[in-house]
Amino acid sequence: MPIGSTLSVGLIGLKAFIIQVQAFISPGLPYFSIIGLPDTSLSEARERVKSACQASGFSWPQTRVTVNMSPASVPKRGSSHDLAIAASVLCASNAIDHNCLEDTVVLGEVNLDGSVLPIHGLLPIMLHAKEHGANKLIVPYRNLDEAAMVDGLDVIGIQHVGELIELMGGDATYRIPELPHNGDALADTVSTVASNPQDCGDMSEVLGQEYAKWALQVAAAGGHNLIMTGPPGAGKTMLASRLPGIMCPLNESEQLEVASIRSLCGTLPQYGITDVPPFEAPHHTATTAALVGGGSGMAIPGAITRAHRGILFLDEAPEFSARALQTMREPLESGYVALSRSKGSTYYPANFQLIMAANPCPCGYYYGTGERCTCKEKERMRYFSRLSGPILDRVDIQLAVPPVSRIAQQQEPQGESSQTIRARVIQARQIATQRFKQFGWTCNAQASGKWLHANTSLKAMELVNRALTSHQLTLRGADRAMRLAWTLADLAGRESPTEQDVHQGIELRTRMS
Repeated sequence: MPIGSTLSVGLIGLKAFIIQVQAFISPGLPYFSIIGLPDTSLSEARERVKSACQASGFSWPQTRVTVNMSPASVPKRGSSHDLAIAASVLCASNAIDHNCLEDTVVLGEVNLDGSVLPIHGLLPIMLHAKEHGANKLIVPYRNLDEAAMVDGLDVIGIQHVGELIELMGGDATYRIPELPHNGDALADTVSTVASNPQDCGDMSEVLGQEYAKWALQVAAAGGHNLIMTGPPGAGKTMLASRLPGIMCPLNESEQLEVASIRSLCGTLPQYGITDVPPFEAPHHTATTAALVGGGSGMAIPGAITRAHRGILFLDEAPEFSARALQTMREPLESGYVALSRSKGSTYYPANFQLIMAANPCPCGYYYGTGERCTCKEKERMRYFSRLSGPILDRVDIQLAVPPVSRIAQQQEPQGESSQTIRARVIQARQIATQRFKQFGWTCNAQASGKWLHANTSLKAMELVNRALTSHQLTLRGADRAMRLAWTLADLAGRESPTEQDVHQGIELRTRMS
């Protein structure tokens, strides 16, 4: 009996790998088995594929059908291999020519009525297929918009298994049902991401808070983490939401990284490929798994990964659970998330800027003289204790945001626009990228302490040493203050930071103290 063969592509996190799907029809009692470490959803493909093929007019073999997915040592997950399994069985039974799909990547989930449903993660799959020389793909029709984002591939979209049979020269009888376009559960869990800078709002819309706007400019230029503390209504959330609009646009490789993550989450069709950094703002009741990712089988990306190359904004940061906050310590240093499960580990990129906002106390009014505050001292201490020392030590800029005491008249200047600020940020980032070209760093936040110590003037270093001696800064804090000083120098167009830059860097670092 002939062996039907085709190709599919699997995903472990964002890492793709080629799968060869082979079907063999042998004598024996009727039985359909899938081997090669399938998970539960893939094992259930037996019923979906059998029903879908029969709905296309194919007479299912009343013998033993075995489908092998190699490499057999790598776990296979998800329903995106349904169509490849169906194609291999059709080849093995001579319903279609058994050589016609040997070099074709086939992807798609099938329904019991034979309709082909869209899949998640198509973009990283296609990029991997192109990299490994595949030039022909068969994908769900509703994934064609996403497939069009990758050039140089021959892509065919189908809506029914019967179309696949006819496409390969076979005979089929089928009816394509009307499918509802109501999204899916995964897409509903992902927060809104701006598709262009204007969607982020403009900095000129924020009344007052000029010092805070300047601090956000520094954060954007140097890739620094930041925390804002201030009373309710001071404008912390409004400021944070406008930060993507003043950040550097993503380059081509970064855009593909962000788009691949959105493809895996099922939200790419809503946004396409854009150069605006993503902005994720999970609610303070979010669990640890919601932040870092999770799932018993295929660990799905969390908010930290969805914020890759962009902003993770934690509003009301002290209200997050202490455990959830602590899980961000490693990603802030390493730039990735490792999710370990019994069947293996999944790695997701997590190179993001952390922006936090917090009230000064539970009631929010412990600022200035604190006359309006109704909290007890123990309540205030307990409230802020969740933002532990190790977390705050990884936040470069600690900023106090006072309440706005006066609304400006319309004829008065509203402050600089996001476009004007963004131009300065881009120029400063270009200076830093050129300076660190030999090291592979793109911003001051990535510079090593050794380089900072060797290239900062002795007078400027003396200010840092004094802050260390007085315990105003930790050693990590000193490195971060110097990184801020270099960012300030870049914004001012200077070749290296002055004593004033270092002083401002220390002030930005310790303003909450």
